[in-house]
Amino acid sequence: MGTNGSTMLEPLRQGLPPLDPTAVSNAASCALPARYEAVREARQFTRRTLDQWEVGHRFDDVCLVVSELVTNALRHALPAVPPRPPAQDGHQPPQVRLHLMRWTERLVCAVRDPSNDSPVAREADDFSAESGRGLFLVDSFCDSWGWHPLAGTLSGKVVWAMFRLQPAG
Repeated sequence: MGTNGSTMLEPLRQGLPPLDPTAVSNAASCALPARYEAVREARQFTRRTLDQWEVGHRFDDVCLVVSELVTNALRHALPAVPPRPPAQDGHQPPQVRLHLMRWTERLVCAVRDPSNDSPVAREADDFSAESGRGLFLVDSFCDSWGWHPLAGTLSGKVVWAMFRLQPAG
């Protein structure tokens, strides 16, 4: 049921994948610093988490997608938000955060960032474009992906990717 590249250029805004959040069997998240070493930290966090959940065999695909989503968040979302010290009430300014969630047969990685701009994939044949191809990689390696704005008083968005897992046994 996969799509071929051309239908994916303007990703539809989608809510989180159709999974019951109360049925999640494992969840982990980490805050990432606003610098490019964060991509390495995200990979290490993903490796540790997947090993702990005994789904390390999916690490290569998941790691590639996590790297792209985190890189996109750092590249596109953070320059728009100047670094600020914590507010008087101790609240941290918005940041990039990686969430990993596992259901029995699904794994979702989601990256939260402070930008309200929607992620847009560039034309695949525009090889002069330096960025934008990452979303084609994301689409190739995961089963589905999408994004949604953060709710309530939070500004920013979440970009997520879902992977199917083989049932154990």
